[in-house]
Amino acid sequence: MSANSLIEWTDNTWNPVRGCSKVSPGCAHCYAEAFAERFRGVPGNAFEQGFDVRLAPWKLLEPLRWTSPKRVFVNSMSDLFHDDVPDQFIVATFEVMAAANWHTYQILTKRPERMQKMLKNDLEFAAGLPHIWWGVTVENKKHGLPRLDYLQKCDVAMRFLSCEPLLEDLGNVWLDGINWVIVGGESGPGARPVRREWIVSIRDQCKSAHVPFYFKQWGGFPKGKLGCELDGREYKAFPPTQDLKAPSLVRRRQIEGELHKRLWAVGILEQAA
Repeated sequence: MSANSLIEWTDNTWNPVRGCSKVSPGCAHCYAEAFAERFRGVPGNAFEQGFDVRLAPWKLLEPLRWTSPKRVFVNSMSDLFHDDVPDQFIVATFEVMAAANWHTYQILTKRPERMQKMLKNDLEFAAGLPHIWWGVTVENKKHGLPRLDYLQKCDVAMRFLSCEPLLEDLGNVWLDGINWVIVGGESGPGARPVRREWIVSIRDQCKSAHVPFYFKQWGGFPKGKLGCELDGREYKAFPPTQDLKAPSLVRRRQIEGELHKRLWAVGILEQAA
């Protein structure tokens, strides 16, 4: 799960952590869990332990080996701020992002309380970096809108929302300080329906607030059956990104070697998978 991604709003996925646990209705039909559990008990498979939370420290340095700039969805198969992920490992992940700064990293969490707390101390070094995008899932009012409140209190350079799966009308959404909004219906077996007026409401609020709006899909099953057109057109807006080239191979190997040495010294690269 680190090659070119099928997720429409990113280029690559990067999973130094695998596995998660449910925290809200948005998790009910988790695609990552369904995928991982198919391989529970299969010897040698990356998901031999299903969707149990596991660290994959050997994947930490991967972005340094990608030669062209990518949008990178961090932990598409987990939540970096899950309670079972040690602070030290989270910091190491952001150290890699800070070093491999020719990529754009998309961090999406349903646990913004921990994210906000860490940004005030251990992750302060990463808060202002424009190539790191901090996002939360906003699937409904009860669970999603409080996450938005936490995100807006985080002193970071770029904030985004993933309203996917959108499960109800969110009403008036305060978009102050938000730089991007993704909206999508749920896909897969048992997908809960999304209504046009819910999506249009968010689209129109984004337009009024001058926030880029990305409509990913109507959802349903199979996933692509209903497409991604809204009122006869596609909405695929992105916020501006940096225009940087990867350093030379020699320089990237130097950066990787320095990071490897530091992470080995604190025991990160010795942690079992």
